[in-house]
Amino acid sequence: MSDRIIKKYPNRRLYDTEQSKYITLTQLRQLIISGESIKVVDSTSEEDITRNILLQIILETESGGEPLFTANMLSQIIRFYGGTLQGIFGNYLEQSLGMFTAQQEQLKKNMGEDPFTAMTNLAQNNMKIWTDLQKDFFTAAGFSNTKKDDS
Repeated sequence: MSDRIIKKYPNRRLYDTEQSKYITLTQLRQLIISGESIKVVDSTSEEDITRNILLQIILETESGGEPLFTANMLSQIIRFYGGTLQGIFGNYLEQSLGMFTAQQEQLKKNMGEDPFTAMTNLAQNNMKIWTDLQKDFFTAAGFSNTKKDDS
């Protein structure tokens, strides 16, 4: 799937090149929520400014109601910047969110089954995924598993 190109003009307006019209930040947020993959470029320099715009959307959304990020969580994230684990932490967060999204989709798919069986399968799958993710995280951080497998 190719990215939907959004151009940001010096007047701070966003232009959706697919629909050939200007859109608001709220409309861009709705595109993202609906599953669109976007790329925002500066109209004059052609620089990719997608991250800046996504952060702006998050900031506006956080200030407009029930925030997703607590002050404590944001403080913890800030502490990782510039540290030796910054890249590992970013990768860990990305994998965790990907796993969470995949689990949501799986749960929606399995809700037609017996709810108890669906939840049991989800819990077992979660345990395996989290164990593997934690192992990968600690291995990448330089901690080797010294405990021998008794199998």
